[in-house]
Amino acid sequence: MVDTEAFRELKRALGHVREAELNRALVHIRRAVELERHNPFYLSYLGLLLARAEQKWSEAEDLCTAALRMKPDQPQLYLNLAEVYVIAGRREDAVETLTKGLQYARRDLRLKVALGKLATRRSPVLPFLPRHHFFNRHLGKIRHRALKFLRAA
Repeated sequence: MVDTEAFRELKRALGHVREAELNRALVHIRRAVELERHNPFYLSYLGLLLARAEQKWSEAEDLCTAALRMKPDQPQLYLNLAEVYVIAGRREDAVETLTKGLQYARRDLRLKVALGKLATRRSPVLPFLPRHHFFNRHLGKIRHRALKFLRAA
């Protein structure tokens, strides 16, 4: 693993994020970007932190999409852009971003989990029973298969 000064700045930034010290994290990620301007991960995290700490939605989106153009096969970059969209209240754009990410990284569990958290769920088949009830779970699976079959036809 490369242990450059820029990478150490990224690690410091992520440490501050874990401690919920977003402004301190911004200082370090900006330094990482200064040191390695063309690193898509640093750009993406800078975008994410700008959205979280300063609500600079447009700049955050621009940085994250620029990072994705550089490295479209990296799931973390899709996760960061999707989080920017969620923070900005653009849920549909976040779903679209994660779905696009799955085209490049079908097996990435993080993308699937994030998409699952954002996806809207249909109402239970039997609304008078709880969602987790045996009948609702099994009838819901049947409904899902039937709708999937009808879309394919």
